[in-house]
Amino acid sequence: MYQMGNWLKKLGKNISGSNGVFMFIRAQFSSQAASIVDFATTVLLVKLFGVFYLYATFIGSVCGGIVNCSVNYSWTFKSKECKKLHVGIKYALVWTGSIALNTSGTYFMTETFMKLSWLRKLIEPFVNDFFIIPKIIVSLLVGFFWNYQMHRLFVYKNIDIRNSLWKNNKPQTF
Repeated sequence: MYQMGNWLKKLGKNISGSNGVFMFIRAQFSSQAASIVDFATTVLLVKLFGVFYLYATFIGSVCGGIVNCSVNYSWTFKSKECKKLHVGIKYALVWTGSIALNTSGTYFMTETFMKLSWLRKLIEPFVNDFFIIPKIIVSLLVGFFWNYQMHRLFVYKNIDIRNSLWKNNKPQTF
């Protein structure tokens, strides 16, 4: 009975811990909130103000990123032990990559899809602004394969970058 109690405690820690299922679910909620802000900003800029979709995608990504960083710091990764300045710097580095991936990915996928007349004709009756579909696809790919991984492993971890890269005053080889 004692072993089963320990096993259940260990299982609970694994599920809710720093790499557990609940952290992943919290990250998805945070990502969804940021995505709502991102997409709403993008669509409003394009539809109401006539901003080119590429610029609107960039601005939407910036607005969504601000929401995501705030929610992730305080709730998703619960990284109170990390200094806000360090998190901000690391987030800015990862965010720069994310914005570049989202913006360029949306552009290249939209432009590629627009050249496929059969696809454009198939989708246009249902979607007025064709760029939305590539934006959704790209944002999901970037979210799962870049943002979540970098946030989990780098941004919200209290790591000493200098000591990790330079042990005994010698650069590590990668």
